[in-house]
This record gives sequence, C-alpha cells and structure tokens, in this order.
Amino acid sequence: MSNFRFQALETVLNRSIPEIKLPSNKISDYFNSNVFDKQKMKEYLSKEGYQAIVNSVEKNEPIPRDMAEQVASAMKAWAITKGATHYTHWFQPLTGTTAEKHDAFFEPTAEGTAIEIFSGDALAQQEPDASSFPSGGLRNTFEARGYTAWDPSSPAFIMGRTLCIPTVFVSYTGEALDYKLPLLKALNALDKAAVDVCHYFDKSIEKVNASLGIEQEYFLVDIALFNARPDLYLTGRTLFGHMSAKNQQLEDHYFGSIPERVYAFMQDLETEALQLGIPLKTRHNEVAPSQFECAPIYEEINLAIDHNQLLMDLMDRAAKRHNFKVLLHEKPYAGINGSGKHNNWSMITNTGKNLLSPGKTPKNNLMFLTFFVNTIRAVYEHADLLRASIASVNNDHRLGANEAPPAIISIFLGSQLSDVLDEIETSRISKKIKDDALLWQGIPKMP
Repeated sequence: MSNFRFQALETVLNRSIPEIKLPSNKISDYFNSNVFDKQKMKEYLSKEGYQAIVNSVEKNEPIPRDMAEQVASAMKAWAITKGATHYTHWFQPLTGTTAEKHDAFFEPTAEGTAIEIFSGDALAQQEPDASSFPSGGLRNTFEARGYTAWDPSSPAFIMGRTLCIPTVFVSYTGEALDYKLPLLKALNALDKAAVDVCHYFDKSIEKVNASLGIEQEYFLVDIALFNARPDLYLTGRTLFGHMSAKNQQLEDHYFGSIPERVYAFMQDLETEALQLGIPLKTRHNEVAPSQFECAPIYEEINLAIDHNQLLMDLMDRAAKRHNFKVLLHEKPYAGINGSGKHNNWSMITNTGKNLLSPGKTPKNNLMFLTFFVNTIRAVYEHADLLRASIASVNNDHRLGANEAPPAIISIFLGSQLSDVLDEIETSRISKKIKDDALLWQGIPKMP
C-alpha cells in the first residue's frame, strides 16, 4: 500500500462523529419550515391571491398579472424573515443536475440608499443566458437565449440565504430545454384522459394526479479514501484495481444496524430535507457494502421529481459535512450491486381514490380493471419509448448486472392479478382457494 493510501486509511480510522442537534423532537414542528407552502401563503397573501395560486395548481388557470405582483411581494416578505438576501429561478437543464442564477432583492435609489424589491416580472420570468447548456442541436450558440418561467405547482423554498423558485427552462423560440416542461404537458394530458374515463364510473371526479414515490439508493465512502482513488474521483466509479476479497458475499449488511457515522449523516440529511418539505420516511442499509437507501412518501409527480433533484444536492452537501463522498453513479463498484432509483407510480383522483388499487365493490373494481388493463396495453405499445426514456451510459452499464433486471421493458403482475386477467379472458371463475389465515396456523398470538 502506498504511503498516500496508508495516510488516507489512518485518517479514516481517526474520524470523530459530529453531534447532530435536531430543531425539535417532533418532525411535525419543523416539516416544511423552509417552504412557502399553503399555510404560509394564507398568512402572507390575500384570500384572492391565495385562491389564484390554488386555481392555477388545481384547475390550470393562469394567474392574473396583479396577483403575480402580490405573490412576489409576499414571497419576498416571507423570505426576508428567514434571512434571505437573494432570489433565484431554480431550474433543471439537460445536465442531470440543477442550475441557478442568484439576484439580490435590493435596488439602489436616487438618494444613495437602497430598498428591497422583488417584482411580479422577476417572479414570472428570468433570463439565465443558455449558451453553454445542452440543447439537442435546437439552436446555434449565438441564438442561445434561454428563459426560465415560474412553475406555481412546485412551491418556492429557502436554501441558505436564497429564495429558490422552481421553474421550467425554454428557448427563445419556445422549445423545451429541460425535462420539466414536457413532464408538465404529459401530466396535463394524462389528467384530461383519466378524468374522461373516470366519468364512466364516477361523475364527481374532477382531477387525476399522477403520483410518484422515488427510492434513492446511494453509496458512502470516506472522503480521504475517495480522494486516494483517481478513478472514483474523476468518473464516480472504479475502473481499475483488484477485486475485493469478498464482494456480493457481504450482503449480510442488508437491513443490518446502521453504522454510527452513517446514522449521524442520515439524521443531518433528513433534518434538512424535512425542513424543505421532502417527506423522507424510510432509511436503511442496502445490499452492497457501504450502500444505503432513503425513501420519501409518494407525492404528485412534478413535486416528487423536484424533491428528488433537491435531495441529491442535499446529500452531497451533507456528505461533505461528515467527511463522506456520496456516490450516485448507478454502478460505482464492479462485482457488487448497483444503485437503483426505483419509481413507485400510480394515479390519484381528487376524491382520494387510487386508480391502480383494487376496490371493494364491483363498480370500483371495474374502474380499477379499466386503468389496469390500459396501463398494460400502453406499456406493450410504447415499450420502445419507455426504454429510450431511461437509456443512459450509466444506467445501461448497471442493467442486467447482479440484482438489476436486463435492459428490457416487462410487466410482472403476480399470481393474484394474473388470475384476474385469466378469468376475464376465459370467462371462468378461478377455483383456487386462497386462505391467508393458513400462513399463521399454529401461531395464535400473531394479530
């Protein structure tokens, strides 16, 4: 072992665990505390201003210009109470990460003083240039003007001393320069189509939101050991060196007790994430050595994706505070599990009905079966588009290796749902007897 790597290992062994101070013992006391959510909108906006935001999110109605001025003023007032001095349009160019350009609230006056100001124009639109962002060949560099436009359906939040406003990113001629704008269009189309189908069964349904729960897997490596590996430092994955003495055999790490240093990192990350409204619910050891997972409760898809982009940023910041490097590459180490970002997806009506959950009445089951069968049909017809949408160098490197499925699109239904479709196809009722109580026979104390 080189002297440099020996020193790195010695540094790791001498690490101390920082003490984490929680804002409160009750998460409900600080959840969403750094988000301009509905509760704060009610406090800082007039009834008309608040209703304009709600109508925009729930009914796709445009926000009147005078209301935009009021919302901007309210956002600024709230942000200043949280110590913010700047604002930014927070957007997601085609780089796999987020981008921001900070502007100060203040403007100088003719008298030589300054005032804090934030207009409706600044809230609604910003011009962060765009010359160096990927565009898919949509325009020449000298025509590279890009614009960010406010997305009211994703609430503003505070990072450090900056008010961050989630936005879409478009070119001067209106083409999407991000994935967020096509997503919003797709969600709108799905809402309209799903509501039309729902009306065959329930006329009271007015809106259908696609929901998403993203499981975020990741690896942690001590920053000294990370810096001692040029391949990890430059590419995020190992490219050379010996295989370890034990690889996948170390999967007894799975769901084991969380190491102290990692536990401190998780607490720090969760506290910051919860303050930003990311509803982290689960944490545990994953299969591979030094691999872990965190998972939020499902949310409306647009918000869930914004939160996941924000979470990855928070993970990187928290890792540095704990002398870790977080690895988000899909396959950072050869010979062991890679990291998935499993997507748990469904559709929820404004009445609270999960359209992909079987109902207890024949009427509700018929609505479930309608969406269930159409989802299968859609995957069958558009498997090529679905496959293309997840294709990347990193992801294709992972697919088909160890725990990951091969790089194909398929649907596994399980025995119960397969039986349901078989019964419909053959017009026969299954004679299989399923008694879940048999599983617990001989253990009467189990509830």
